[in-house]
Amino acid sequence: MKLSVVIPVYNSEANIASLIEKLQLALDEISFEIVLVNDGSRDNSERICTRLAKEFDNVRFISLRRNYGEFNAVMCGLNWTKGEFCVMIDDDFQNPPEEILKLVEVAEKGDFDVVYTYYSKKEHAVYRNLGSRLVNWITTYSIKKPKDLYLSSFKLIRKEVVDEIIKYQGPYPYIDGLIFRITKNIGTVQVLHKKREEGVSNYTWRKLISLFLNILFCYSSLPIRVFMPIGVGLFGLGFVLLTFLFCQWLIGPDPKGWQVVTAAMIFIGGIQCTLLSVLGEYIGKSFMAQSGQPQYVIKYNSGND
Repeated sequence: MKLSVVIPVYNSEANIASLIEKLQLALDEISFEIVLVNDGSRDNSERICTRLAKEFDNVRFISLRRNYGEFNAVMCGLNWTKGEFCVMIDDDFQNPPEEILKLVEVAEKGDFDVVYTYYSKKEHAVYRNLGSRLVNWITTYSIKKPKDLYLSSFKLIRKEVVDEIIKYQGPYPYIDGLIFRITKNIGTVQVLHKKREEGVSNYTWRKLISLFLNILFCYSSLPIRVFMPIGVGLFGLGFVLLTFLFCQWLIGPDPKGWQVVTAAMIFIGGIQCTLLSVLGEYIGKSFMAQSGQPQYVIKYNSGND
């Protein structure tokens, strides 16, 4: 099979049937499958997706028991893909289905493992664009992403890379973070970005902040490692001050008590920050390795395999 299209579904009763029909038309020249993952929708999305899976032979539907988040839903879908390439696309029609063929073409011509999309004009809300810039900034320093690369949710991943991604069993998957652990062979392509046809974005400030913290604490040691230069700096400053005060004590006049106490506190604080950084590295790695929280729990799977 050439292509697998993974679609996380959340409160999409107005869009999902039309999206599947347009995908069938746009991709009819290649062999493909569609994997729908209902992420605990509160509307009739589950019923509609169940009908679509029965109507189309190339549609698989998986329903999760509750809302786990977009990345968890995508991870679930990736576990059931069979295509040579896997494309992730949202259910809101902001990315036209026919643009998928551009990603496949670029991946084949450039022999890329991953192809990200970018837009000449983004039709997101202002707060969403600000959130994207914040995520772009933190990922540049935490997962070593190139500064000029936009981490779009609409992207293509080669099956070999997908097979490595799904080996991750932690409860907080971040697809882009996992990609950069596996490969640097990445291409880009410009695609259209349209205004949302129905409803409102499911991204809120709360979800954007949660994503930011997920990247920062689950895919980077940056917060812990900040303590190391601070600790070393304080240690060095405290050592210099204590040495100066000791020399002053030897040659006079005697240093004041508050000066000695302050220098000692800086010196000890530096040692503590350094030790916290080292200890935090071990605790963080142990927590990420030992956490047994599931990524998702499947309620229903339309496939037999």
